[in-house]
Amino acid sequence: MFSNVLVANRGEIARRVFATCRRMGIGTVAVYSDADAAAPHVAEADAAVRLPGNTPAQTYLRGELIIEAALATGADAIHPGYGFLSENAEFARAVLAAGLVWIGPPVEAIEQMGSKVASKKMMDAAGVPVLAELDPAEVTEAQLPVLIKASAGGGGRGMRVVRSLGDLEPQISAARREAESAFGDPTVFCERYLETGRHIEVQVMADMHGTIWAVGERECSIQRRHQKVIEEAPAPLVERTGGMRARLFEAAKLAAGAIGYTGAGTVEFLADEAGEFFFLEMNTRLQVEHPVTECTTGLDLVRAQLEVAAGGELPAEPPSMHGHSIEVRLYAEDPAHDWQPQSGTVHRIDIPSVTTEFEILDKPGVRLDSGVVDGSVVGVHYDPMLAKVISYAETRGEAARLLATALRRAKIHGLVTNRDLLVRVLGHPAFLAGDTDTAFFDTHGLDVLAAPLVSEADAALSIVAAALADAAANRKSARVGGGLPAGWRNLPAQAQHKQYEGRTSGTHDIGYRFTRTGIAVDGHDGLELVDASPERVVLAVPGERGLVRRQFDIARYGDLVCVDSPLGPVSVHRLPRFSDPADQVAHGSLLAPMPGSVIRIGAEVGSAVAQGQPILWLEAMKMEHTISAPAAGVLSALNVTVGQQVDVGAVLAVVDPAEDQNQEN
Repeated sequence: MFSNVLVANRGEIARRVFATCRRMGIGTVAVYSDADAAAPHVAEADAAVRLPGNTPAQTYLRGELIIEAALATGADAIHPGYGFLSENAEFARAVLAAGLVWIGPPVEAIEQMGSKVASKKMMDAAGVPVLAELDPAEVTEAQLPVLIKASAGGGGRGMRVVRSLGDLEPQISAARREAESAFGDPTVFCERYLETGRHIEVQVMADMHGTIWAVGERECSIQRRHQKVIEEAPAPLVERTGGMRARLFEAAKLAAGAIGYTGAGTVEFLADEAGEFFFLEMNTRLQVEHPVTECTTGLDLVRAQLEVAAGGELPAEPPSMHGHSIEVRLYAEDPAHDWQPQSGTVHRIDIPSVTTEFEILDKPGVRLDSGVVDGSVVGVHYDPMLAKVISYAETRGEAARLLATALRRAKIHGLVTNRDLLVRVLGHPAFLAGDTDTAFFDTHGLDVLAAPLVSEADAALSIVAAALADAAANRKSARVGGGLPAGWRNLPAQAQHKQYEGRTSGTHDIGYRFTRTGIAVDGHDGLELVDASPERVVLAVPGERGLVRRQFDIARYGDLVCVDSPLGPVSVHRLPRFSDPADQVAHGSLLAPMPGSVIRIGAEVGSAVAQGQPILWLEAMKMEHTISAPAAGVLSALNVTVGQQVDVGAVLAVVDPAEDQNQEN
């Protein structure tokens, strides 16, 4: 067995591999970019080597620097994780040439599966059902819609759905740019796009002695931008379709055997409701969603990878499946605003229901595989996934309920996340019935699924609690009369006021008075204050059947106030009593929705623009984001150039609306 393993990756997957290495008594080596210098995976490794720079191209895609780091630290093997160089045959070849062990499949297998174009042809020849590849130059109207895909990678990068021939060329160009940025290879191809379908995949594991396992299947149909959001094992469709599992396993083992595969890999299929399926691709690495297979088989897939790479033999038969496991990907993104990625500080991430981290669940519970901790900074250079939260239970319904409850009660402060969406999906009748496909968000309404968990009335109550906690904090820090209620007067007086602004709910003005008989809050007749401290407020809330006590936990980070309660999470910004005119921006300003780099500009100052016309493009978190004109008018200012880095909220451009132009004339 190896003495030291370098993980050529970052974040959650680096921590996951390190966890198994520690359990096996193997030393660990991390690599890190400048942006990741304070990341948890760096602190947890026995040794760490800096990769100068921030972007993937400068750091985690620099194979020669990673190999140098392994040699310098005495590592004898390299684990690639997923993404970055995990499916790069040249990197695997260079690792072997340096005298190191590559914890992955043979170079030839990576090459054969690395090109989705070539792999489909090979699988077709081997008898595995496939969707035919389409030449982008020969796509006809009758073949629409088509899906553009990056040949060298996955994760939704370089993928575009095209429904009009006029959009084909610009979308191919955009897909090539994304593929080049994410994988270092701009090659893309097209295939027929199935509007609905089930994404089913089979976990394979093979040793160097001829044994090939189909360990179990997973369903990953709920996706956004062709990237998985919720995964589970076993697959509901397979469970209720007789004979499908055997056919899937046979096809997956056929695919692995055709290329002499060893190690962990995943064969992905697109299936219809009748149980027919087509080969999509083979990922020659560990998958993000591997924990659901671990929890339903008891197999530590990272341990199996290490043992196979060291020459070990697998038993003749794989472990059997039991129970049900569901995984959600917790992203720093805003589903209600076109999945806009977020960046900034994770002030707190606390999921009280978690029973283990990076370990297999052998009884009902919740597992956390996280790449961040309290205080971690999410930047713009990498994927915005914060963590994977995984449940295991004897039944699917219980697994969904455990996971939804854990997420609902989690304290996640600092960034907008997809947490509310995940909870709503896990409790949706269609999900609980196993009726999931790749069009789930379109079918059931993203606007409904992405709505806040907390109702408007309960959000208002939470903001009242925030105001009373702020008042308690003010009294606690007061040098004189700290024991008196806030705003106390000897005679009747006007209400005290505090203002807060929600991200989507607007401004909230909280007026309250402390009286001889208790507290009076404007708009909340009958509300009673039971207890108030800077961190916790207890209210007695009137209802049809009397008063009900509600407890609210409050945390502050500058002007950000986070309120957590069983009613749901609420985050608002405390507004200053007096505003600074310098903080106001001109009407028609286009603000940067996130930090990023300007990669293209589509209009000139002085030109007329139509509503929705792209003005410029930002690249952030390996994805392109279009900044469009909010209304028809004239582009009166353009404050950025190609290649410029911008911060969130920066004024990128100004469009003078057409009605303003007409009034001036």
